[in-house]
Amino acid sequence: MPELIRLYVKNVAIGFAIAAVFVAMLLYFDIANMWHLISRSDNGWLTVLVLWILNGIVFAGVQFGIAVMSLKDDDDDEPRGGKRRPVARSGDRPLHGQMIPVRVTAGGRDTRQPRR
Repeated sequence: MPELIRLYVKNVAIGFAIAAVFVAMLLYFDIANMWHLISRSDNGWLTVLVLWILNGIVFAGVQFGIAVMSLKDDDDDEPRGGKRRPVARSGDRPLHGQMIPVRVTAGGRDTRQPRR
């Protein structure tokens, strides 16, 4: 079995196990009077099954996402970070952060010249 599939199956099983513990705790602590509602219903087992499956999907997705994000890429031995470039200079002063005059024309004429 490929390594990625094995990783997925393992983390989905962990996610569903966490969901089973979560649903058991919901019922044990009787959150929102859930134990009373489920134990008095004819289809209480179906409610617990649906609750476990839906929570299992969520927890399995989170578990697999954490596992994938924590994978390490060992092939990349290059240094990280940006490349150092010298700052462009005009004489003694750096150019970045300086205002540059720009001529703006409207309708083909220069707006800095007075109208006649």
